[in-house]
Amino acid sequence: MNLSDLRMFRTIVEEGSVTRAAERLHTVQSNVTTRLRLLEEDLGTALFDRINRRLVITPAGNLLAGYAERLLNLADEARDAVRRADLPEGLLRLGSMETTAAARLPGVIAAFRRAHPRVELRLHTAPTASLVQDVLTHQLDAALVSGPIVHPHLESRPVVVEEVALISAADWAPIENAADLARRGPVELFTFREGCSYRQRLFDWLRRDGVPIARSSEFGTFEAILGCVAAGMGISLVPRTVIGAYLGEADPGRATLRVHPVPPDLAFSTTVMIWHRARSHQPARQAFADCLAELLGPLQATEIS
Repeated sequence: MNLSDLRMFRTIVEEGSVTRAAERLHTVQSNVTTRLRLLEEDLGTALFDRINRRLVITPAGNLLAGYAERLLNLADEARDAVRRADLPEGLLRLGSMETTAAARLPGVIAAFRRAHPRVELRLHTAPTASLVQDVLTHQLDAALVSGPIVHPHLESRPVVVEEVALISAADWAPIENAADLARRGPVELFTFREGCSYRQRLFDWLRRDGVPIARSSEFGTFEAILGCVAAGMGISLVPRTVIGAYLGEADPGRATLRVHPVPPDLAFSTTVMIWHRARSHQPARQAFADCLAELLGPLQATEIS
């Protein structure tokens, strides 16, 4: 078993077909079939079941797939470290929460690309839980998520503290506490998809304080959430940085949203940058982290305690 065998095996797993794997590897199908058979003989177990001319991965195959991914990623990291030394270049796969990408990253990404033109930056947005999983499985090199994140395989670095806001339509009466909200009757919630930390914070708070929830609707963009809330359909919990234009800061008469106080334990959220400990050496990721610190400013100890 060598890296070539593992790369061939991973391609079959990803494609679900020897034929498509052969096309992707630019070789003939018989070569892939033979190499797969030899790999199975070497390991002494079947990696796929052949059912109605389809390949179905076996438990042993699933086990090998995990090791193959880790070994191939480690080999890629070793190759990159030797070839590129400490120069930021190559592909950087960055994940981010939707709100962070919209409110914090445009200027950072523009500056980073000017400073490091040899880095190909790819940005993927998703809820925190999904981003954490993608970093753990090496689908992302780093991600900006809601902290704190404590995991034995992850490193993290604080990036920015966000003020969290409870929002409603501008014509709602003031909501000073959970009791005021409960008196309105069951409320509808507008949030990001399951796995979003702001969504979980809102649910936990309302359930803890006995506020009845009528229903919840999930969206993939903060514009859709803010639009529904501004229309008077319900409430949401979001970083304050994304709602400035909706508050009528330049012209209060044009405000479409209203901000209400939240409990102290919900008032602030720290965004952190996470990466896998097994991929400790990655100059492009380090350069991006440095760019974040330079443009967003260092956190004070009191802000992240």
